[in-house]
Amino acid sequence: MATRTGIGVDVHPLAENRALVLGGVKIPHTHGLAGHSDGDVLVHAIIDAILGAAGLGDIGTHFPPGDEQYRGIDSTILLTRTVEIIAEENWRVQYVDATILAERPKLHSYNSEIRATLARSMRLSDGLVSVKATTTDGLGFMGRGEGI
Repeated sequence: MATRTGIGVDVHPLAENRALVLGGVKIPHTHGLAGHSDGDVLVHAIIDAILGAAGLGDIGTHFPPGDEQYRGIDSTILLTRTVEIIAEENWRVQYVDATILAERPKLHSYNSEIRATLARSMRLSDGLVSVKATTTDGLGFMGRGEGI
C-alpha cells in the first residue's frame, strides 16, 4: 500500500452561547465555535486531511453542512465515520499531527485528553496522534479573538 499525506485546514468564528469543543473535548471558555455541527475545527481539519490523502473529497462532500442530520453533531462521530469510509477504499490512518491556532484559551493542559479522544475516534494508539497549539502573537482575526 502506498503512503499518502493529507493536509486539512478549518476556521470557524467564535460565537456566544456555544460550547468550545476542540478535538472532541469541551474546553471552558467564554465563547464556542459557530458551525452547523459542534464547530470542532481541529476534527474538521483532520477529516479533510484524511479524505484528501485518500483522494475522497472533503468533509462537505461526505457530511454536507446543510444536512439536518449533522446539526450539532459531535464531530468525533464524523471522524470515526471518515476512518470507516477510507477503510472501504483500502486506506487507513497511520499517524496524525495537527496544530491548533488560537490566541485564547490556552490549550496546553488539555493536550493529553484531546490526543486520547482523537486517537480513540480513529482507532489509533495515543502515541500515533500529535496535537500542538500556538498563537498568532496577536495578529489577524485569531489574534483579535474572533476565531480559531
